[in-house]
Amino acid sequence: MKNIFLFIRRYFIFLSFLVLQVICIVTLSTYSRTHEAFFSTAANEVTGRINSQYSGVSTYFNLKETNRQLAEENARLRNMLAQNFQAPDSSIAQVTDSSYRDSTTRYRKFTYLPAHVVGNSVSLPANYLTLERGSKQGVEKGMAVTGPQGIVGVVVAVSDNYSKVMSLLNRNSKVSSMLKKDNVTGSVEWDGNDPSYLTLKGIPRSAKVVKGDTVLTSNYSANYPSHLMVGTVAAVNSDPATNFYTIKVKTATNFFSIQYVNIIANKRYNEQTELENQQLKNQ
Repeated sequence: MKNIFLFIRRYFIFLSFLVLQVICIVTLSTYSRTHEAFFSTAANEVTGRINSQYSGVSTYFNLKETNRQLAEENARLRNMLAQNFQAPDSSIAQVTDSSYRDSTTRYRKFTYLPAHVVGNSVSLPANYLTLERGSKQGVEKGMAVTGPQGIVGVVVAVSDNYSKVMSLLNRNSKVSSMLKKDNVTGSVEWDGNDPSYLTLKGIPRSAKVVKGDTVLTSNYSANYPSHLMVGTVAAVNSDPATNFYTIKVKTATNFFSIQYVNIIANKRYNEQTELENQQLKNQ
């Protein structure tokens, strides 16, 4: 104990400088938006690099599961190829004007950017993923993220080479979703309990919902394309206080072993969100 006091006394000026320096940094990052953004970006970059090293070891032990998921996705994409379909034989020749294909009326709305997951949490009330792809590789805040099996989350922060994704397993996450069989829409959230299940709210009792029904993203989401897999209905409960169901949904994505994802860039995301926000302000 005596040696500790002697050490503090000997280096008191230096230690005081360090303490004051830390207080200054915390104050700047808290009350200055410019410094807050700078420190957030720097912290995200450093954390991303550390998670990248750790993820290298984790990826090795999950290669079998990753290969299985890639094989399933390849099979699904190959089944969508045009050569897999053949028109029936007909004695009547039909000619279709296809000049519109080269006109400006056709545009690409969504672009998929592959990314490697280098950081992931599933046991917290607010879970996030870290992806090894950032602003230099075309990633922007607000982009949706999906995996081989279903949707994953939304990008909430970006540095040069890494991006931070708010997982579906986050109490602040809400995704507009619908039942596949009749397009009845609701909102998918997470209650903070089991990482394998989500909660679908806003489905009226007039809808016919049974266990095993498929839940997809709806047409009302600015982030996600419609009809992406969210999960399947595991249980249906009636809310006695309202005319809506509270539906338990088994997630399509296995957040415990996810390794590779696709970041979805909506070319018209900013236009849509700006218009919607403007309408809200005018109300």
